[in-house]
Amino acid sequence: MPLPFEMRKTTTFVIPLKDEPRAEALNVTPLTYENEREVLGFLRGSDSVQAIFMTSLLRDNGLESPFNRGIFYGARLDDTGEFVGVALVGHATLVETSNDFALETFARIAREIPGAHVHLGEEERIKRFWRHYSRGGQRARLFCREMLFEMREEFLSETEEVKGLRAATLDDLAFVMPVQACMAFEESGVNPMEQDPVGFRLRCARRIEQGRVFVWIEDNRLLFKADVLADTSRAVYLEGVYTSPSARNQSYGSRCLMQVARRLLHNARSVKLLVNEQNHKARAFYSHAGFMFQGYYDTIYLQSSHEVKG
Repeated sequence: MPLPFEMRKTTTFVIPLKDEPRAEALNVTPLTYENEREVLGFLRGSDSVQAIFMTSLLRDNGLESPFNRGIFYGARLDDTGEFVGVALVGHATLVETSNDFALETFARIAREIPGAHVHLGEEERIKRFWRHYSRGGQRARLFCREMLFEMREEFLSETEEVKGLRAATLDDLAFVMPVQACMAFEESGVNPMEQDPVGFRLRCARRIEQGRVFVWIEDNRLLFKADVLADTSRAVYLEGVYTSPSARNQSYGSRCLMQVARRLLHNARSVKLLVNEQNHKARAFYSHAGFMFQGYYDTIYLQSSHEVKG
């Protein structure tokens, strides 16, 4: 999502740091391709979901790309130049920082950006972010408490492979899109095929071209699907894991999921995914498959300007 030029200006706040008698300046600016190595180094220090997302976006698209659907910002201590935070602000807002002042500044910037869809982060961090953002930002439409599950190689169990499971091709787009859109609607209340049909199709096609969609299709029926939303050497993040009702309760879903995880763990230390706390069937499915609970995240879906006016 492109931003007006005036919203890309440097933002500098002078704030007292804890246990320091003097004031230090926190300098927050939009980032450019020249900062990529430094930003990747900063994000490498965290295994949070948002750090994985941002790292994957940077490696796929670079710091300045419309595919990021937002602008990357960095926070530095003005006197030392030390990086203390990175945020992606746009369609999705993702923040990686342990500095409360950087978190507040990112929230101030985010609430000036129209058309945001979702904020995501660890439970306590996103609550602090929301306290600042809600003072003038878009109103919340839906709060979701999410459970983070993780699969590591040592958790994998031996299962019989499903021979038809494979990487999707563009010929499978007609099977993948409606299922992915339905799952997005069930989770967020927004159907991307209705809200942004052209952009949604392009994003689905690009993910397939990147080899990040796995499908099992028989007799012109999609029986299983899983998408890789973010891919790094530290962790891979899955979304859109779907098993057709006709293939459920027959171990096909867990076998396909283990097969995908085993393949992804060749190049990553872990496979992660988020599950809505209220989705008890999904929680049981992932636990039965060997995924281990790691912690809580919050996802906040925002009202559009149309919804606010209504």
